[in-house]
Amino acid sequence: MSILRSIDEVASTIDLTQRELGRRVLVGIAGAPGAGKSTIAEALVATLGSRAALLPMDGFHLPQHRLVELGRRDRMGAPDTFDVGGFLEVLRALAAGSIHNQNQDVTAPGFDRTIEEPVRGAITIAADTQVVVVEGNYLLLEEFGWAGALPQFDLTFFVDLDDDIRLQRLIDRHVRFGKSIADARDWALGPDERNAVIITATAVNADHIIRL
Repeated sequence: MSILRSIDEVASTIDLTQRELGRRVLVGIAGAPGAGKSTIAEALVATLGSRAALLPMDGFHLPQHRLVELGRRDRMGAPDTFDVGGFLEVLRALAAGSIHNQNQDVTAPGFDRTIEEPVRGAITIAADTQVVVVEGNYLLLEEFGWAGALPQFDLTFFVDLDDDIRLQRLIDRHVRFGKSIADARDWALGPDERNAVIITATAVNADHIIRL
């Protein structure tokens, strides 16, 4: 397991894998809340250019009303608060098209952070996309129904960041999207941190570590 310290290094690693496989590649970027997965994934797609597309896992959050029905709203973001089946279905469609060279457009939900709700059909991965960068918390998890995700990826990365920096970024993000400072800190140190413990343990399943 190597440690990569720049977006260019990550992009070069992806390029090498794609050349070796000679087809579309699915890339997974995992990490704890606040580690910078989204920022890194967006920068990576920008570096790779028009041949790449981004698929955030956040679109597969269960809707708020469903979380309330299940009694899970107070721990939104936990492994069992996502539509895992829907997520796996999209990954398998992308991977199957790659392997059999029968790529078709694949649609997926997006996520509106201002209202914390998924947005159906907001993302389309075009048939000619050569690199699909998927980012999310539980891509490397083998429990809670997530075990089917890891085998779909051709290449995986785990984003590692100092906890103090990660937590402050997370608190700042919660405040930016409407929480008070006190509520943001409580959520970051409560539900988010419980999830972070689960996620950090999955780093051993990654092919590479990203430390920028």
